[in-house]
Amino acid sequence: MPERSDPSALRWLIGNELRHARSRAGLTQADAAKALGCSQPKITHLESGRNQQQPEEVAALLRHFGCDAAHVDRMATLAGRADHGTWWAPFTDVVPDWLKTFMGLEGLAKREFSYEPLLLHGLLQTAEYTAALLINHLRVRLVDIERIVKLRKERQARLTDDDNPLHFVAVIEESALDRMVGGPEVMRGQLQHLLDLSKRDNITLHLMPSSVAVHDGLDGEFALLDFDEALSIGYVEFPDGAVYIQDQDQVTAYTMAAERMCAAALSPAETVKAIKSRLARLT
Repeated sequence: MPERSDPSALRWLIGNELRHARSRAGLTQADAAKALGCSQPKITHLESGRNQQQPEEVAALLRHFGCDAAHVDRMATLAGRADHGTWWAPFTDVVPDWLKTFMGLEGLAKREFSYEPLLLHGLLQTAEYTAALLINHLRVRLVDIERIVKLRKERQARLTDDDNPLHFVAVIEESALDRMVGGPEVMRGQLQHLLDLSKRDNITLHLMPSSVAVHDGLDGEFALLDFDEALSIGYVEFPDGAVYIQDQDQVTAYTMAAERMCAAALSPAETVKAIKSRLARLT
């Protein structure tokens, strides 16, 4: 499977690293501009990812910020990849702008944690389950459903990519398995799909029983993306937009919440038993 390249996501990641490195060094954008011999607005654009960062500029700034040589080399290498194509380009007209960055980052991530309180995560959905969710959706045109389903399948390809798999951990609310999205036949296929995915070494599923009345996910859905070459980020989505959590103290708090939720939920083996039990009742 080709590498999930996305220049805008790469620029975002690199800009995030530049901003954090400068902040840790206690320097201003004006200080960075002086070191690079450029204007302050250029530093703003480099940190926002608006402009493509050149490897030599990234290396010079990170060295000035006191980063170690290995980190400088990693970020410069990333900057050198930022002119590749965008894997989701064929679907750009059916993807909201705020989701495009996340899909690009997801394609670059090594690990992802996700918690959704009401439905199954998009990476876990069958095509039939996805289509059932989109029919009569207020924000989705009927003519776009087929392409959105195809896009979601393209996103899911990272889960089964043996060369570069996404290590995916999901906490699933028990109620999501009992919600008959698309009816019993669709749910039979969906439950079997979850069982098939659970056999993969890179996928871990935890079912959160309804009997666990209070847990760290009650504030709502969130995701965490971990990268081999960049800082981890958090992501909180809502109907018309999303928030990217970049402050590392906040990311650490979300990571702790994810770990606590996994501990409170059923183990992967117990989760498989619970899914099989529901599947048996539908057959």
